[in-house]
Amino acid sequence: MQVTETLAEGLKREIKVVIPKQDMEAELNVRLADAKDKVRINGFRPGKVPLSHLKKTYGKSIMADLVNEIVRERPTKILSERGEKSATQPSVSMTEDEAEAEKILNAQADFEFTLTYEVIPPIELKSTDGITVEREVVEVSEDEVNEQILKIAESARTFETKDGVAAEGDRVTMNYLGKVDGEAFDGGTAEDAELVIGSGRFIPGFEDQLVGVKSGDEKQITVTFPSEYPAPNLAGKDATFDITVKDIAAPAAVEINDELASTLGIESVDRLKEIVRGQIESQYGNVTRQKVKRQILDQLDEMYKFDAPQGLVDAEFDNIWRQINTDLQQSGKTFEDEETTEEEAREEYRKLAERRVRLGLVLSEIGEKAGVEVTEEEMQRALYAQLQQFPGQQKEILDFFRNTPGASASLRAPIFEEKVVDHLLSEVKVTDKTVTKEELLAEEEGEDADKPAKKKASPKKAKAEASDAAEGEEAAAPKKKAAPKKKAAEDSAE
Repeated sequence: MQVTETLAEGLKREIKVVIPKQDMEAELNVRLADAKDKVRINGFRPGKVPLSHLKKTYGKSIMADLVNEIVRERPTKILSERGEKSATQPSVSMTEDEAEAEKILNAQADFEFTLTYEVIPPIELKSTDGITVEREVVEVSEDEVNEQILKIAESARTFETKDGVAAEGDRVTMNYLGKVDGEAFDGGTAEDAELVIGSGRFIPGFEDQLVGVKSGDEKQITVTFPSEYPAPNLAGKDATFDITVKDIAAPAAVEINDELASTLGIESVDRLKEIVRGQIESQYGNVTRQKVKRQILDQLDEMYKFDAPQGLVDAEFDNIWRQINTDLQQSGKTFEDEETTEEEAREEYRKLAERRVRLGLVLSEIGEKAGVEVTEEEMQRALYAQLQQFPGQQKEILDFFRNTPGASASLRAPIFEEKVVDHLLSEVKVTDKTVTKEELLAEEEGEDADKPAKKKASPKKAKAEASDAAEGEEAAAPKKKAAPKKKAAEDSAE
């Protein structure tokens, strides 16, 4: 096998591979000899079929299998011998001339093919001594715990039917029919709908107009949908709702005691407080973690400047751009509405894609050198978490991960990335700083600390939905969707 480099431009490589026809024929003969004792051909005893007859009958088929095997396996071996890692699956090209292909299958011509790929650039790891992290910590107060328990109690409170008119805090049971321009619209009709006045669940102005109604009343309510309402066909439109009041119920008193805990399946109010405190601490801890992670990634971004493989950048950009356009379409907005242009947005997200890929490669190298591994147990837990997100679709999701090449990487990558961050946190200087919950939850420069790569399409809205790093070691492959996505709620907050 002759291997010749025909292009070395930046990260781009092109390799010409030639396997002499005599080598192809020799391997063909070996396989024909192996098949001699296995095939059954009328007129010949087992093992007595002449090689010439086997070659005439099965030669092309076996040679085609050989060609496919070479194309499938040799590129990996060639790159390994060259000490290179391909950023994406190498592109293989060979002759499309039918006459030439026929000669190859008949071992009458050398088998030639070309590999085209981008290499992952060598990354010389730098000392982490200069990386410093400020970890924001919130002390959970007793008042905050009690406030949260009060919300739980209010959500679990009972209501009792009352005589008289509805007031703030009462629950109204009603039928309603919504219309825009006199025509009923999808999602605007319900029977026996329950609404607590003051809960803020309905369109602004709707609940206020329920104050003073009583059981049996029929009333028309007029409201205006917000201009930024998720459904474009309703945004900014005036609407009427014909309602029939069926019941008015007053809320029962809320008491925080062992009885409340018991209704929630918890042995005591003290244990309830412990659980709630733990949940609040966990929520703040997640935000703290993401802010710490962003600080590390930002400093790594400053430390490592190199050209990223454009194939990876293109794939990452496509993922981001597809999400941005989906978000804009669902919100009924344009780039102009977001105070930018498509050209400016493309430039911004291209830079973001390059950052993600570069950081992904860096994290991959750090993790590899540190011996970071993802265990089978961790993979199983991640798969189980996916199954829980899609009730009733377990078989579909399992089939997806079993049958989709590279799908398991979408489970492995974020686990690997978090473990690399843990490794870095054990090496860098970390200083704790006590802050208020408002300070902790404040977004930095309009970006969501919980998703480091969430970047605005403009100075106002439209965010990308992916990790800032190119998912750790899997940066060397285009991202793949982990599983079918659940339909977002119409009024889901971005």
